[in-house]
Amino acid sequence: MKPFAYAALGFFSLLGPVLAAPQELDLETVNKAEWTDKSGKGKEIDPALIKVQVLLDRARFSPGVIDGHNGENLRNAIKAFEKARQLKADGALDKEVWTKLNETSPEPVLTEYTIREEDVKGPFVEIPDKLEDQAKLDRLGYSDPEELLAEKFHMDVDLLKALNPGKPFDKAGTAIVVAHVDAKAEGGKQPDKVAKIEIVKSEHVLRALAKDGALIAVYPASIGSEEKPAPSGSHTVRAVAKNPNYTYNPDYAFKGVKAKEKFEVKPGPNNPVGSTWIDLSIESFGIHGTPDPEKVGKAYSQGCVRLTNWDVEELSKMIEKGTPVEFID
Repeated sequence: MKPFAYAALGFFSLLGPVLAAPQELDLETVNKAEWTDKSGKGKEIDPALIKVQVLLDRARFSPGVIDGHNGENLRNAIKAFEKARQLKADGALDKEVWTKLNETSPEPVLTEYTIREEDVKGPFVEIPDKLEDQAKLDRLGYSDPEELLAEKFHMDVDLLKALNPGKPFDKAGTAIVVAHVDAKAEGGKQPDKVAKIEIVKSEHVLRALAKDGALIAVYPASIGSEEKPAPSGSHTVRAVAKNPNYTYNPDYAFKGVKAKEKFEVKPGPNNPVGSTWIDLSIESFGIHGTPDPEKVGKAYSQGCVRLTNWDVEELSKMIEKGTPVEFID
């Protein structure tokens, strides 16, 4: 959620220009939004797209960061939803998709949340760009309450601010409008255990499948890089680490990192591998979180599979040691 990229990790941004919010954007407008043939075709934050993104998130067809804009992650999520509902899988938001999505959950997509003491107590940290400087910190925590709250509700910071103009995010007791991502879709069923993970390189998605092959969840993912392509073939989950340290190996020779010896970066949501590491049966390779959720699916990492922190945390609860992981070219 920070404006900079980790140059040391070889990211490059595919994000477009910053887009403006419409003059009227509030809880009622978004909750009552309806699809029209113009939905998703403007440059401003679109209430209908916020609604679609929240409904997809609840149904575990993750759009990544909820921002009210059209983009590749949203189109991939819609395409996966269309396939699961036996609709034409073109990734386009149309009346049929809108109707089917709204059938998945009756709860309003935005709700009020009162900021708690735990949300503002910190400590908050200014995160330096360079890995060597990050290694000097005791913890890679959130940079401010806005970042914490945005991640808590799977939102873009700009959308959080647009929905709450003039609200102080650093004061406990403040009532703010947030995405209602905690509401459960389709009767609140708990997800099945994941029997297999498929990582589809061409579509920039990770698919979690049940024992019978049914789709449990789809998450947008940054997969590999030109310098260090993701592997192919079948592998397995070896372990799950929550709040992991990140160890830099000089053999990686990341651009901008001058260190000739190994060093560690402490845990935290802004750690280079985010809040969770799923270790795979490939040396130094895993599925993990990120300090920059808005870049997931839009930037390449150094060979690993990068999800948003909230998506990888959810996935980690549905897998176990030995879960098969297949990379599909």
